Amino acid sequence: MQAALRAMPRSGFLHPADRSRAADDAPIQIGHGQTCSQPSTVCAMLGLLQVCPGDRVLDIGSGSGWTTALLAHLAGPAGTVVGLELEPDLFRWGRANLERSGLEAATIRQAQPGVLGSPDDDPWDRILVSAGARSVPQTLVEQLAEGGRLVIPVVGWMTLVERSGGHVRTSRHGPYRFVPLR
Repeated sequence: MQAALRAMPRSGFLHPADRSRAADDAPIQIGHGQTCSQPSTVCAMLGLLQVCPGDRVLDIGSGSGWTTALLAHLAGPAGTVVGLELEPDLFRWGRANLERSGLEAATIRQAQPGVLGSPDDDPWDRILVSAGARSVPQTLVEQLAEGGRLVIPVVGWMTLVERSGGHVRTSRHGPYRFVPLR
């Protein structure tokens, strides 16, 4: 995890005026009511997600592109990472940030209004959601591969969903605040 943070520094995914604050363990506004999450929160989420080299990963709410880049570093060149961002301005900015990072196995696409995730491209080994939901979205659980993991904030709690042996197990891991999932 620390190697990914060193390889993809947060400063490269912030607006120039905010880059001096990149090491602050606090969320930083990126526009349109959204933030670049604080590093300790991102580390907790990535720790729960347990991305392995070669994984197919979906990053919902990619914002500035930072988490997409971190996920791509963890999945390595054999992996595939797709970031989705609904807000058009953030989609364009996050995609440009990711392109500057040089990670060829990752991309950011504009999310389709009314469609959660990327069901046409499933199954996904890992799904990360950086926005708070009211409940675990069944549509995302259905997009998980066997052995897959979904990390999503649900009603203020970081929630891990694991799909294994045809069963789904859910566990909660500490309180967190996120912008709402749309």
